[in-house]
Amino acid sequence: MFMGEYNHIIDAKGRLIIPARFRELLGEEFILTKGLDGCLSIYPMDAWEAFETKLRALPLTNKNARTFTRFFVAGATNCELDRQGRILVPQTLREFAGLEKEVVLTGNLDRIEIWSKEKWSENCNYDDMDSIAESMQDMGIII
Repeated sequence: MFMGEYNHIIDAKGRLIIPARFRELLGEEFILTKGLDGCLSIYPMDAWEAFETKLRALPLTNKNARTFTRFFVAGATNCELDRQGRILVPQTLREFAGLEKEVVLTGNLDRIEIWSKEKWSENCNYDDMDSIAESMQDMGIII
């Protein structure tokens, strides 16, 4: 399980150090793709394959299903760590997520999210957690 929050720098060539804790769980090969809310997501191969299976089950006749699948798969790329524990984030994905220099990597159970520092600050507003927690009851989460 991925958890935690780490601040890092992405260099001018698009290389990003993956925290050691995350590297242990990723394995040798993994997938980097677009994520929701303007971030990028890294999936270990087993989590990506489970997600891919769900995407394959979506009906091709449904336009939203095609768009949803395209969003995640078209920009996806296989990644490996270099000797320094870095990945190369393709330019198209850096542009999508607004990654310029300061980034935040967050663990999110089965995946890692990569955020620009600015977008992370905008999206991690927890002022309304009470009402969010209440809405989770509809999904079976009771704390």
